[in-house]
Amino acid sequence: MTMMRLHRVFQGPRLLPCVRMKHGVAPAGFSRRHFKKDLLSILDSSVTPVTVTEIRQYLREHTISFHDGYSCLHVPSPFTPNKDNLLFIDKTTGRFLCKDSLLEGTWEDFKDSMDLLTKEGSTFLSPDTMTSYLEDSDSEEGERQINNMEMSRIWNKAVWIHDLEEDDAQIIKAMYNISKITNSTLNKFGVKCFQPTKSLVFPWYNPRDFTMKGLKLLSAVCRADVVDYIETLYPRPSHYNNLFGITVMGKKDTEVVITSREVDSLAVYQATGITTVSLPRGISCLPPVLLPYLEQFKRITLWLGDDLRAWEASKLFSRKLNIKRCSLIRPGDKQPSPLKALNLGLNLNKLIKASLPASHKSIISFRQLRSDVFSQLENIDQVAGVKWTRFPELNKLLKGHRKGELTVFTGPTGSGKTTFISEYALDLCTQGVNTLWGSFELNNVRLAKIMLTQFSLLRLEEQLDKYDEWADRFEELPLYFMTFHGEQNIKSVIDNHATRSVHV
Repeated sequence: MTMMRLHRVFQGPRLLPCVRMKHGVAPAGFSRRHFKKDLLSILDSSVTPVTVTEIRQYLREHTISFHDGYSCLHVPSPFTPNKDNLLFIDKTTGRFLCKDSLLEGTWEDFKDSMDLLTKEGSTFLSPDTMTSYLEDSDSEEGERQINNMEMSRIWNKAVWIHDLEEDDAQIIKAMYNISKITNSTLNKFGVKCFQPTKSLVFPWYNPRDFTMKGLKLLSAVCRADVVDYIETLYPRPSHYNNLFGITVMGKKDTEVVITSREVDSLAVYQATGITTVSLPRGISCLPPVLLPYLEQFKRITLWLGDDLRAWEASKLFSRKLNIKRCSLIRPGDKQPSPLKALNLGLNLNKLIKASLPASHKSIISFRQLRSDVFSQLENIDQVAGVKWTRFPELNKLLKGHRKGELTVFTGPTGSGKTTFISEYALDLCTQGVNTLWGSFELNNVRLAKIMLTQFSLLRLEEQLDKYDEWADRFEELPLYFMTFHGEQNIKSVIDNHATRSVHV
């Protein structure tokens, strides 16, 4: 029996009354919908590790097209008829997410889904088919309704900052050090105020249809002369993940700033206009399920805080996100957290531009080379170079003509170097390889005459009526000649070669 562990991330949040905990995070209820017992078992914590090589091999064996992204492999989703809607497979864990249907699961779940497709004889698992396999227990349904009621109660009772009395709005902003954040920015990100506890309410939205999925309440608690900020999450963070600011993200945006606090994201966006998102659990975690939402970005700046823990988290997260596209803002007096920088009147654009590349330009790890190495092994014939058709023994020695290699032929005068190299070059030219001749002893007319004779395999001086025919064919070859002859300044030759390389 095929056992699957696929689960669905619901559009609606599931909420229960929360109790604040010492460290600021409160638990809440969360339920999942599972496939019927004969198709899906309860989510198992003991997941067999998988490597990206195994994932690629499986996809190739099953003729599933894929694109190598930054931290995920992109494949057509089996959960939607539109193959332009992609499913993202995390390269490190094998977990997947379909952004269209919001289905997620383990690598084993994905393979089971593909087996189910074959069993059903379908090209995709249709919504009707999926619905027939999905069911809620009575307890799960009751819990879901309670959660929705609690979320609605908090959200509906919360008010927009611009609807508060001016004095009340100023007090709330002062409590959270966001006096410089405009109401327009707060509205754009959907931030409200829950008046009974004077808490800021940050919404998490469904990225597919922008319905609400959850909330984070930020409360200020005074103890002696110290103000502590306590976060209350709905639902509990061990089961729920999302990015604050995801609805402000444009589909064509290529740059993003990631922060660890919602108020920092507000500050970055207001000061720079750059797309910004905040991690749901701050510097403690970057859940793999969030990586697909960050695949579109070519440049990611991690600005997670102003202490050592934030700096260490930045370096760790950059490896998850692919360090080649990540930059880090190192904590320091002149580079505080985004909100503090805004309040101090610093130029946030300048700070972002001064961020440090996560990877050193002169140092590279095997992880960055891994896919390129595999590509060379997979395409060994292409890497070997262009084979000569006339010189099979030379292929055994040099493995073909390869880019970036220099081959030196030596021998005494009159031993046949020019004759051989002419044949060597003609062999490659007829296969479409661009060839540039630099002959400093033999002038170009004589060299071209030798090569044309070799090309035609005729004594053209005895058959001049065929000259134009063979000259026309010879003219089509990607063959070029330098105009130098005799002793030359090396700089002039190099400059000319560089220019010729551009034109060729």
